[in-house]
Amino acid sequence: MTEVAEPQTQTSYIRLLGPADFEKACALTDLDVNSNVFIRHRIMASGLDSRWLGAEMWGWFEAGNLTSLLHVGTNVVPAMATPAAMEAFVERLIIRRTKPSSLVGPSHMVLPMWEALEPHWGQARSVRPSQPLMTIRFDSDLELDRRVRQVRPDEIDLYYPACVAMFKEELGFDPDAENTGGYRARIVQLLEQGWAWAIIDNGRVLFKAEVGAAGPRACQIQGVWVAPGYRNHGVATFAMASVVRQVRREVAPVVTLYVNDHNLAAREVYERVGFKQTGTFASVLI
Repeated sequence: MTEVAEPQTQTSYIRLLGPADFEKACALTDLDVNSNVFIRHRIMASGLDSRWLGAEMWGWFEAGNLTSLLHVGTNVVPAMATPAAMEAFVERLIIRRTKPSSLVGPSHMVLPMWEALEPHWGQARSVRPSQPLMTIRFDSDLELDRRVRQVRPDEIDLYYPACVAMFKEELGFDPDAENTGGYRARIVQLLEQGWAWAIIDNGRVLFKAEVGAAGPRACQIQGVWVAPGYRNHGVATFAMASVVRQVRREVAPVVTLYVNDHNLAAREVYERVGFKQTGTFASVLI
């Protein structure tokens, strides 16, 4: 999508955003901090400079005001999208032709967009229509598992197999199958940022979790995983309580995550820790 001048005769239009739109885009994401963590992270990390964004950020304007956002890259992610914006975004995505690997975000945005996109993009690998968005704004009252600590960059070879195991369980395929190295590079980046926590015992990862995205007010946990032999023994509950405490001090004061609605065991863990549902996400794996 090439950047175009703002139309003089249209009251509503799409435009590729750039650095000059930084403040307006940040202000828009602040209207729903919990739901917009990923978008806010991408805005702040890149300054909306396409050289650093590695994707495009589309803006929908109504009466000259920025009202909706769409991150367009490997993942397509809407934020604050109005019905009119969703319709316009879909039309532009169809013209663009290139399919992403996923469409993720608030369910009331993702599902209507997917309904319109599916005839053009084909059947999805998986549609997860209801994923509770859960949030905690305070330290858990539970006892902490003192074994939880940040993972060092030099522990990548020890840590990475657990990441691959989690990925296979969650998405159903091996992230290293195409041997591109992209997934490992992303995990290395998280370790270098200090955004990975784990219980490591005798050279084995028993529990892990990462921060995948963060803004000044909220962050998003991803990749929560417990080694198979340690599941259903309460490990995740106290470990997550420890992660929340450390993340709130190291990254952002509000901690969010989203989880598949059918994963009742995980939902119960998060609820015991103190997370509350504040929204619903949906994911379409394409």
